[in-house]
Amino acid sequence: MAIPEMISLEDARALVLSHVSALEAEEVGILDMIGRVAAEDLASDIDIAPFAHSAMDGFALRSEQLATATPETPVELDVVAEVPAGSFYEGDLSAGQCVRIMTGAPLPDCCDCMVKYESVGVVSGDGRVGSRVSFTAPAEPGAQIRQAGEEAKAGEVIVRAGEVVHSAGVGFLAGCGVTRCKTYRRPRVAIIATGSELVEPTEVPTKGKIRNSNSYALAASAIDAGAEPVIQPIAADDFEGLKEAVLACTRDFDFVITSGGAANGDYDFIKKVVDDAGELLMTTVNMRPGKAQTFGIVEGTPVFGLPGNPAAAYLGFEMIIRPALRKMQGYSHFERPHVHAKLKGETKKKDPRRIFNRGTLTKNDAGEYEVALAKNQSSGLFGPIQRSNCFIVIPEGPGEYHAGDVMDCVLLDIPEEVLL
Repeated sequence: MAIPEMISLEDARALVLSHVSALEAEEVGILDMIGRVAAEDLASDIDIAPFAHSAMDGFALRSEQLATATPETPVELDVVAEVPAGSFYEGDLSAGQCVRIMTGAPLPDCCDCMVKYESVGVVSGDGRVGSRVSFTAPAEPGAQIRQAGEEAKAGEVIVRAGEVVHSAGVGFLAGCGVTRCKTYRRPRVAIIATGSELVEPTEVPTKGKIRNSNSYALAASAIDAGAEPVIQPIAADDFEGLKEAVLACTRDFDFVITSGGAANGDYDFIKKVVDDAGELLMTTVNMRPGKAQTFGIVEGTPVFGLPGNPAAAYLGFEMIIRPALRKMQGYSHFERPHVHAKLKGETKKKDPRRIFNRGTLTKNDAGEYEVALAKNQSSGLFGPIQRSNCFIVIPEGPGEYHAGDVMDCVLLDIPEEVLL
């Protein structure tokens, strides 16, 4: 099959997404569900709340007792019992009596409402059992009461399959008796840096050598995407050695990512490896940095070859690989949020490709988004990305952009589920 010379970013993302699917489900404890996608409907085993209870500290009574209460003619009642949280009152009330009740305590069967402590006057005593208290306004039935089953009924689905579970959701599940949940397995990702010039970060590079930083940036990006990366040994610029490394990883991992050797140089081999060992589907994408983006399937496993330049590799991961890893975990949103911002400064381009410049998004005193270009846009640097929070999108084709022009910005520190 002929490979298109260059495809759009949107087509590249769609191509990769079409070749991955959600992984099988695994059962985990609820604390391991934070930020993950439920793979099944989860139901409560009881009513939540399991009983009607007081929403705050105060006095429980029957609403009819306060029908005539006004500031001028308050109703006075005797406090005959006290109900702290974890206890209950099974007695009855006469017309002139009430019960002091604490937040979360069950509403006595003889009562239908409560009045918060701050709205009640103390006629005698300290407001506890044996005291006499006064009420200056009526109370509606159900006032200040959280009813049984208000949040969920026994057997009701509380988290649906496909829903992302957040920290509050973990508390909800715990209250509903759900302590084990099925979620989609995290993809295991092999990270292979290629290049005979590379040494490990623990080594001081000698002449002609550089440290392998890409593997660590890509592994960190994979973790941020929810995957489980494993950094592999550095692969030299050698066709057979790289092919052997890729094939070994396709047998043990769900996704393989290489960096370096994605272009057309004499020592660039990832395209040839994928073409020789599997099915090559993509080689170039209409974007900068990172035109050279290799993708294919080897022994049923997606293999992606990123460029060696740090910014190019990072951009390719963010825009194409991250969505695929999220799909494998059951997520349904694949693109980082975009906002429009006024450009601070100027920029121009002759390159026909879509350019993603590193930038910092802020708000001015008027509450408008503004974005400043990073001073150094070299594709060989990680530093400007570390100090940026967005990519500034410069559309295809030549153009000049001036201060105040509205630019499309891709946010790098906001989850895909956030809609702006």
